[in-house]
Amino acid sequence: MVSATDVRPAAKEQVESLGAKFVAVEDEEFKAAETAGGYAKQMSAEYQAKQAALTATHITKQDVVITTALIPGRPAPRLISAAHVASMKPGSVLVDLAVEAGGNVEGSKPGEVVKTANGASIVGWSNLPGRIAADASALYAKNLLAFVGLLVKDEALALDLEDEILKAAVVTHGGAVVHEGVKG
Repeated sequence: MVSATDVRPAAKEQVESLGAKFVAVEDEEFKAAETAGGYAKQMSAEYQAKQAALTATHITKQDVVITTALIPGRPAPRLISAAHVASMKPGSVLVDLAVEAGGNVEGSKPGEVVKTANGASIVGWSNLPGRIAADASALYAKNLLAFVGLLVKDEALALDLEDEILKAAVVTHGGAVVHEGVKG
């Protein structure tokens, strides 16, 4: 079960179009919370308190929380308090993508994974998107190496067309179409 929150009404449609549940205080202020350029407006202290209360009841049920809120030219807004973190189940993970701008999660530290007293982890890795690319590339490279290992025996090409993986990957062999899904 995936849920998301944002103060922008357009985000509600985006979240729901992906099959997730949208969680927000949807009052009159919410309806006008977006600039013409699509950025979130500064919300009133009253709205922020209502949203924090809603978040507090919702967050206790979550296993993973990812925060991304940034305000250009200002510190990141604090969305998740220490009390919110303390209410989460042991093993829960909070990923603070705004850690470099001060963080959305109280207790997050740039470049660190912080273990909390209740067994939750707050991930504050800097440049997480850059880390993902390196890890994804390494995993892809391992997959390619394993695949090539199926093609080569004793430094020579040796196709075992009975191998389940090769059988699914080879389309033609010896001038004939051999893949069942392509044969006509």
